[in-house]
Amino acid sequence: MTQDEMKRQAAEAALAYVRGGVIGVGTGSTVNHFIDFLARIKGRIDGAVSSSEASTQRLQALDIPVFDLNSVGGLSLYVDGADEANQRLELIKGGGGALTREKIVAAASEQFVCIADESKLVEVLGHFPLPVEVIPMARSYVARELAKLGGNPVWRENVVTDNGNVILDVEGLAIQQPKELEQRVNNIAGVVTVGLFALRGADVLILGSVKGAREVMPIS
Repeated sequence: MTQDEMKRQAAEAALAYVRGGVIGVGTGSTVNHFIDFLARIKGRIDGAVSSSEASTQRLQALDIPVFDLNSVGGLSLYVDGADEANQRLELIKGGGGALTREKIVAAASEQFVCIADESKLVEVLGHFPLPVEVIPMARSYVARELAKLGGNPVWRENVVTDNGNVILDVEGLAIQQPKELEQRVNNIAGVVTVGLFALRGADVLILGSVKGAREVMPIS
C-alpha cells in the first residue's frame, strides 16, 4: 500500500466526525483527500473555514461554501494533517506554509482531528524541520535567536506565505519539551508563529496504515 493510499484512508475515516454546521479545514496533501471526500456529504454541512488559499480554491471548486472565521465565531470541528505527531498528539505543522492560519483555526475549534499516514507518528518531534513564520525584516535576527536554541535555521527561499511573510525551517532539533519550546519561539520579536502545535495539540489522530485507519488518543 502506498503512502498516498494510507493518507486517503485517514481522510475518509475523518468523515465520521463531521456532524454539521461550519467546519474548519486545513491544508496539505492529506487534507486534499479529505476535501474530496467531504464533497460527498457537503449537504450535511453549512460550509467551511479554510486555513489557506489553496484549500479555499479546492473547496469552492467542489461547491462547498467558504466563510471568513470572523463571520462564524467558534467551530465545532477542525480537520488537518501534520508533518509529525508524538504520542501526546503534539504536532509539527507548516510544511505547506500555512501554519499561522492553521493555528488560528485550530484554536477556534472545539475538536481538532488530525489525519496522517502512520509514518508521521514519532517518539520525539524534530526530525522534520520546524517551520517558523517570520516578518520579513526580522528574518536574520530571528535566525540568530533560533540558532541559540540549538537548531540550524534555513530560509525557505522563494516562499511567501498567504500572510506575506517568510519561513525559516529549523533543522537538527530533538524537541523533548514541545510546549516550552513553542512559548520560547513565539516570544522572539518578529516571529508570527511557530509550527509547534503543543499548547493546542490534536484531540484525535487518525493514522492510515497497511492494516487500515486507526485512531490514536493522546497519552498524558
